Amino acid sequence: MNNNRPRPYFHIGMRNIKTAISATLCALLYFPFNRNPTFACIGAIFGMGNDMGHSWLNGGNRLFGTIIGGFLGMALFRGYIIFHPEGGYHTSLLLFLFVGVVLLILASQFFKWPGAIQPGGVVLCIILFNTPVDTYISYSLNRMFDTGVGVMLSLLINLVFPRERVLTIMNPFCLLYDTYKEYVSSGPQGRDAEPEKTEDDEFDWHDLVL
Repeated sequence: MNNNRPRPYFHIGMRNIKTAISATLCALLYFPFNRNPTFACIGAIFGMGNDMGHSWLNGGNRLFGTIIGGFLGMALFRGYIIFHPEGGYHTSLLLFLFVGVVLLILASQFFKWPGAIQPGGVVLCIILFNTPVDTYISYSLNRMFDTGVGVMLSLLINLVFPRERVLTIMNPFCLLYDTYKEYVSSGPQGRDAEPEKTEDDEFDWHDLVL
């Protein structure tokens, strides 16, 4: 196998394929329950990495951020509707937002998950500014659950199909592809002839495992 072959600018790697599989499976799992899979798919995409360590870091950021932001959002929004039972936008909401962001950063630092700040902030802002009074608790809990499903599914896919196992599965196909290309390029004029460029050169099976 030629390891010095220049890689194309665009190629379809296994992380690409596994991420697409994970997100698609999340949507497929949710369809029978008539449940919106948006946050599960987002969690799946965040949770897919090159290996388990990378997946746990990215997925953990998303999951813990959602949990921290969700609980903070519920607590702060509960305090807000004590003063404004009808919800809506009032200037006092700015104070709750300010306190929430400060607490979110402190909590993320305390649990040693600084990467949880951004996804946690997204959930916090959605709860404070875009959630009806009568559904903010169920919304928060559902977002935590959905994100957990997506992250766990990506971790499971990476656990079942680690890079080493994928390489072991794909190597025979790559070797067969190399043999086929050598046979075709040799042609009737011998191996020293300059092979004619074909559309096959635009895509190489090696790209799937690099």
